[in-house]
Amino acid sequence: MEYKPTIGLEIHIELKTDSKMFCSCKNDPDEKRPNVNVCPICMGHPGTLPVVNKEAVRKTIKTGLALNCQIPEVSKFDRKNYFYPDLPKGYQISQYDKPLALSGEFRNVRITRVHLEEDTGRLIHSRDSSLVDFNRAGIPLMELVTEPDLTSAKEAKKFAEELQLILRYLGVSNADMEKGQLRVEVNISLSQKSKVKSQKLGTKVEIKNLNSFRSVERAINYEIERQTEILDKGKKIIQETRGWNDVKGVTVSQREKEEAHDYRYFPEPDLPTLRLDKEFIDGVKAEIPEFPQQRRERLKREYGLLDKKIIEIFTVNKDLGEYFEKVMSELSDWQRETDFSKLVNLASNYITTDFWSFFEKASILELESRITPENFAELMTLIYKGEISSKIAKQVLSEMYKTKADPSHVIEEKGLSQITDTAAIEKVIKEVISKNKKAVEDYKKGKENTLQFLVGQVMAATRGRAQPSSVQELLKKFLQ
Repeated sequence: MEYKPTIGLEIHIELKTDSKMFCSCKNDPDEKRPNVNVCPICMGHPGTLPVVNKEAVRKTIKTGLALNCQIPEVSKFDRKNYFYPDLPKGYQISQYDKPLALSGEFRNVRITRVHLEEDTGRLIHSRDSSLVDFNRAGIPLMELVTEPDLTSAKEAKKFAEELQLILRYLGVSNADMEKGQLRVEVNISLSQKSKVKSQKLGTKVEIKNLNSFRSVERAINYEIERQTEILDKGKKIIQETRGWNDVKGVTVSQREKEEAHDYRYFPEPDLPTLRLDKEFIDGVKAEIPEFPQQRRERLKREYGLLDKKIIEIFTVNKDLGEYFEKVMSELSDWQRETDFSKLVNLASNYITTDFWSFFEKASILELESRITPENFAELMTLIYKGEISSKIAKQVLSEMYKTKADPSHVIEEKGLSQITDTAAIEKVIKEVISKNKKAVEDYKKGKENTLQFLVGQVMAATRGRAQPSSVQELLKKFLQ
């Protein structure tokens, strides 16, 4: 029998703020020392009072607006009661019936809600004990809940990937899954395929805390297979929460699924109701930047011959794309050139290869201070005009990174200018021919590929300073 998967997602996002959600403790996901970013408030000591982090509220609303959500005028916080070792208060301050954002849509998937809460601590398990690090406890945690509009693992993975990009473009979170800043939970059920749209959905199973896009896809595919096998045997699916074992590639039962009433929600008595006026919401809306899909379309429109893969690189790596556009702005005077598209491709290829390699050593801000868009653009024009070879260009770029100098200065100081003296090149060619008699004989016997070998020998002898096309022409002349 064929079954239709119905999939909804719950995505938790740690917000990028200076302090925690309800206290002034530092929000530092990179802190290695345990239990240093803690205070009586985030540890839930008696008599302490929480204070709402305004920046976290702003960033949650910003996300909601980006996902076409409605922002209610009134919102409030609630207590979600449950016990867990890494929950210091014994309850979590969250939002229940009046979240910050409602009824949105993204990639044709309906967004039920986007609400704000505090994160839990982190459990560290060893062979015979468990330790708790409360540095993460109280960090602003935004939760996004979708309607069950997804129907495949591939679709769910793509949704999560594009959402990560949106979050980074908005600047609300680094959304690094490896650091737990973006955590995906999947709700999935199977129902018999039918032409009737109003058909009842199957029993829902939740898969918790998936920490990579690959795990999202694999876990959903596994769960579809597992549930299909159970239903084919005439058995019923148990409503439960399951975990994902990435090593074995299976989901494992953790507990029966809780319902909302199990958490005994009630309004948080220590926090006032939030009232959001139009001026505040409009101010947040004004901060929303260009979205990833808009950037893809614009890059294609403005730089039509850019390779699709390079457009995607410049979209996913926003800073790199912005650097490319700054370089192209410096090259705007060349727009009248009939071969301007060659300059576009030249710049994009160098940025996504040689320039990108420096990212392992420095941030984009430091890179831009070392190799300014103006100097990078100058280097591209030197290559374009044939004044330096690609081999020399790599050397010049490396030296620019080390010294922060402009390319012309590097070329002059290091003696890397193109050799234009034909007599000088011919002298080198004669020496190469005399040292590679077998290659010369092979060429004369019709082995054309030996010509490139000889060109390479000349280029090596001139340290890349000769023009390859000129070398090839002169070689052919001498070999004839």
